[in-house]
Amino acid sequence: MPGGSEAGAADGRVVAGGARTAARRLPRVAGFAEWPAEGSPKDEGKALRKRVPRHAHATLDLDGARPDAVSAVEESNQGRLPELTPIRVGRMAATPFAFLRGAAGLMAYDLARTPTTRIRAQICGDAHAANFGLYGDARGRLVIDLNDFDETVHGPWEWDLKRLAASLVLAGREAGADEDTCRRAAYDAVGAYRRTVRLLSKLPVLDAWNAIADEELVSHTDAHDLLGTLERVSEKARHNTSGRFAARSTEPTQDGGRRFVDAPPVLRSVPDTEAAAVAASLEQYLATLPEDRLPLLARYAVHDVAFRVVGTGSVGARSYVVLLLDHRGEPLVLQVKEARASALVPHLVTAGFEAPPADHEGQRVVLGQKRMQVVSDILLGWTTVDGRPYQVRQFRNRKGSVDPAALAADQIDDYARMTGALLARAHSHSADPRLISGYCGKNEELDEAIADFAVAYADRTEADHAELLAAVRAGRIAAELGV
Repeated sequence: MPGGSEAGAADGRVVAGGARTAARRLPRVAGFAEWPAEGSPKDEGKALRKRVPRHAHATLDLDGARPDAVSAVEESNQGRLPELTPIRVGRMAATPFAFLRGAAGLMAYDLARTPTTRIRAQICGDAHAANFGLYGDARGRLVIDLNDFDETVHGPWEWDLKRLAASLVLAGREAGADEDTCRRAAYDAVGAYRRTVRLLSKLPVLDAWNAIADEELVSHTDAHDLLGTLERVSEKARHNTSGRFAARSTEPTQDGGRRFVDAPPVLRSVPDTEAAAVAASLEQYLATLPEDRLPLLARYAVHDVAFRVVGTGSVGARSYVVLLLDHRGEPLVLQVKEARASALVPHLVTAGFEAPPADHEGQRVVLGQKRMQVVSDILLGWTTVDGRPYQVRQFRNRKGSVDPAALAADQIDDYARMTGALLARAHSHSADPRLISGYCGKNEELDEAIADFAVAYADRTEADHAELLAAVRAGRIAAELGV
């Protein structure tokens, strides 16, 4: 085209003879990367291997000051509702895997004494194998990702990966898998993490941010043996809605509304003053939402508030469900859940990491979740009730999960690869995948090391669980079993 060389020169493309236009000199803009970039994150990651060899992650050095299992559980019960802590202890006493689920603080104590690369990411803080699952996006489609962020902090990525690996060994043992299969699950989770972060490091940034769509997970992680289980969980999740929960848990009132029906000890009514305080806190919650969500919630009326016990690690924390009804009487249920300080914070300090206090623990949880998930609940927010911080979210938002302790032996490693890939995707939103990938490398040295750690930590957890069980039987600590 006539004048093509001049046009190329004007917009910065190569002109005839290979010359380029001069770069426009603009001031450095805070919050954006430098250009041209100095150094290589991948090379920086590789250099870290000299200070922290990958094989060093097999280390589990339990010092003599480590709290015993019962003391750790008692300490973690501080600040919880005392009438509910026996339920929490009973749930933790059920199996070693259940103990691990409730012992994020104890494991953080141990992880603080293991080698770290000092690469920090937004971490889940409780990335065990049962904290991955399905939930609905804004259009009702199912998404699979990490789904529990009570302990989330900015911390060492290795802590999440080691907790996941150890939990897979325990889940496999509970499922009856042989020891080689259990270790292989931990090994495969790390391998999938390493390969996924390497894939993300090679993609354009925007592509990496949204990479590995849920429909591609099975193929990406070669988890084809898990397909039938995922389909069953998905079908169940589609029916796990506010409407279904309200139909079973509420009754009509004289004014045409509805109210919760007691189902102790899990669901119970609360005094009017307590219900009023929770309801009033929703005004503050609205201020934490994007403005475009407000017209949606303005079409619902608040009808009732009840207390509902949740989870294993969360039992004893204050948690409410709030019943909203639209003009047709169709329900939307919100969960208003107490946000306690992350159990990891004191152990981050021990490990030499800065851990500034959160302005609001509910805000910490919500922002941490949004930093790690590809898609989050559109109604996530936070509030304060009687001086205590809470997070607010949809309840029964088409949630479903795979029970890793109930998987067949030939499915555990498939599930491990899938969760390892999801964890890598979550970490790459806040840490440069080139940096982590540079450290992890192409070979299996890290996979082997963390698999060794996972087996050793699973053994330690079984011993901790046995201590707790003995204390329950001896009457040293109260427990309600089977609740």
